[in-house]
Amino acid sequence: MPMFTKLAHKTSTAAKSSGQTAAKTAAAAAAAKGNVTSPAGKHFLDNTRWQKRLQKELMSLLKEPPPGVTVDVDQAHTKLTEWVVHMEGAAGTLYEGEKFQLQFKFSPKYPFDSPEVIFVGENIPIHPHIYSNGHICLSILTEDWSPALSVQAICLSIISMLSSCKEKKRPPDNSYYVKTCSANPKKTKWWYHDDTV
Repeated sequence: MPMFTKLAHKTSTAAKSSGQTAAKTAAAAAAAKGNVTSPAGKHFLDNTRWQKRLQKELMSLLKEPPPGVTVDVDQAHTKLTEWVVHMEGAAGTLYEGEKFQLQFKFSPKYPFDSPEVIFVGENIPIHPHIYSNGHICLSILTEDWSPALSVQAICLSIISMLSSCKEKKRPPDNSYYVKTCSANPKKTKWWYHDDTV
């Protein structure tokens, strides 16, 4: 019988257009002035540390994204606490050329509290550590989280997890977990016991 939320896996923590370029340039200029401005002209003021941290990470991800990773600038500017990150499977892997979307949700406790991260959209990767509802069994998203980590570090860990996969399949308790879990994967009591994919 499946172990519900107890059966999970530990993964390695290893590591467009001219319109987007213009948006990145504008976002970088806004960051240099100490705030982020949305296309509608709304300012995200630097009145809290966690907002400053998110603004800094957003600029870093725009300037130097990991290979195959882009952030939805308009979404992040509209709501700084919710990002959509686009990810493409690396060349030479089981996921080569496949496109995925990750949703990041940040609380005011960030970076001391890890973000909520799930795959969303129509294409959820079929992977031993990824449930069909988009929940990801990755230790740095829960107990191994550190304020020294970042969105970029999470993206790199997920890319590494996908790239090292040897067989496309769901976790053995997928059906039961998806029927009974919380909508927030951070409320799951994960049991990390598998370093391999």
